[in-house]
Amino acid sequence: MVNASSNNQNQNEKLIRLLKEQLAHSNQQNEALSKQIKSLTEQVRYLTKLLYGSKTEKSKYNTLDGQISLFDDDPSFNDSEHTEEQSQQTISYTVVRKVQNKKRNDSLHENVEVKAIHYHPENTICDCCQCQMTEIGTTIVREEAEFIPARMEKVQHIEHAYECKNCKADLSQKAQIKRGKSPQPPIQRSIAGPSVLAKVIYDKFVQYLPLYRQVKEWERYGLNTNDKNLSNWVIRASHDWLLPVYERMKNIMLEKSILHVDETYGQIINRSDGKSGQSNAYNWVFRSVPCQGPAIVLFHSSLSRSRSVLEGFIEDYSGTIVCDGYSAYDKIEGITFANCWAHVRRYWLKADSKNGRIGVKYCDELFRLEREFKHLSPSKRRKKRQKHSKPLVDEFLAWVENSPFYGKNALAKAAEYTLNRANGLKAFLDDGRIEIDNNPAENAIRPNVIGRKNWLFSVSEAGAKANAICLSIAETAKANGVDFYQYLVKLLRDLPNLDIHRNPEIINNYLPWSKTIQAECVK
Repeated sequence: MVNASSNNQNQNEKLIRLLKEQLAHSNQQNEALSKQIKSLTEQVRYLTKLLYGSKTEKSKYNTLDGQISLFDDDPSFNDSEHTEEQSQQTISYTVVRKVQNKKRNDSLHENVEVKAIHYHPENTICDCCQCQMTEIGTTIVREEAEFIPARMEKVQHIEHAYECKNCKADLSQKAQIKRGKSPQPPIQRSIAGPSVLAKVIYDKFVQYLPLYRQVKEWERYGLNTNDKNLSNWVIRASHDWLLPVYERMKNIMLEKSILHVDETYGQIINRSDGKSGQSNAYNWVFRSVPCQGPAIVLFHSSLSRSRSVLEGFIEDYSGTIVCDGYSAYDKIEGITFANCWAHVRRYWLKADSKNGRIGVKYCDELFRLEREFKHLSPSKRRKKRQKHSKPLVDEFLAWVENSPFYGKNALAKAAEYTLNRANGLKAFLDDGRIEIDNNPAENAIRPNVIGRKNWLFSVSEAGAKANAICLSIAETAKANGVDFYQYLVKLLRDLPNLDIHRNPEIINNYLPWSKTIQAECVK
């Protein structure tokens, strides 16, 4: 009996132990599923916000604990209570003030030519006494804008030859002949003159009008062509005359100690690496900082996003690169990488929770301080950052490091992104010339993104390179206050007639910030 009782007890203990193990395993599964459900719920909420919510990154958070005003979207909640009579008076006053202060949103420039059309009565004889009436005044009834369409001209360059008849009559010597010499065209044996080439490039890279859509417009002006011809014109003009300017600007830019860098995808149909035309190509953008001379914006087309592309462009550059958290921006000899706080803020903004709002609040406070320091000299800005921004950065990083943000949710990703780039995020504290974010590069790359939505892709790598050159000239010209169209006309008219290959220093006179260009091509 004792043995039987002992066996039953052992079996019960085994059963209890087995049930406990199963319970522990079930609890682990439930915990893992709960984390997965939480992560998926955050993803659904984030994607729903992207699809239906506001696209702005402006913060509505008012306190460090992440509380948000429920009434910010409706200004009526901020008004004091009115009686019916007071409300009517306020509404009446507001309407009158809007009418009085309303400004026209359409007007003509002061330098536009004025054409006056005068209207006189058909009969200026008085109906009573039949005497001639005298004019007593005029009234401008209205002003209207009139559009005069562009027109095409055929310009024939005719060289005249002269011969000395007196020398010709003397058989002992050869008669002298002189011939007028026409200027060299930007493209040999092409009908495209400087103004036409400038217009094609301007419309594509400033107006974002694809070449195939320009064809009908040129036909309306009187020039029969096709998009293949226009593409060849852009490539030839870019390679022959804009590339030397681009290369000179690149050399000057790489002498600076601070650069902003960013990249975005594109598409090249005929690739030399054998990949499909559907594969992503990339356009990199490099921008100098305002405190180091004239602004320079350069684009660089490549087939990949690898670190070798960056290394090949900057070559032996030594200095600081302000960038996002992409892995290619790391571990390059001679280069310090300063990371972008706007990207950090974006990660915490995605973590739509109380802790996420605290992270956003820290970032907002840093940007508020930067707005205060904006107009200071680099040395004074550094001192202010050391006094006010550095303690805030240290407090923020300590909070992130000591908070239990684990898993694969948006909050954990924000914490991981922040801590992995802590050194790069602190770089702006030690140098007043370094910006807190990479917005200058992101703003510079926006024209490429807008253009990509219109012209969609480049057929060849040569076309993609020409796009990068033209965008570089366009954005650098705009950044220096130069009219891009007039600048192109001058480049394409002057450079073919200058020996820029033997005397490359001539290019210095044709950079957007040079005295010559500033005198002739400023808007």
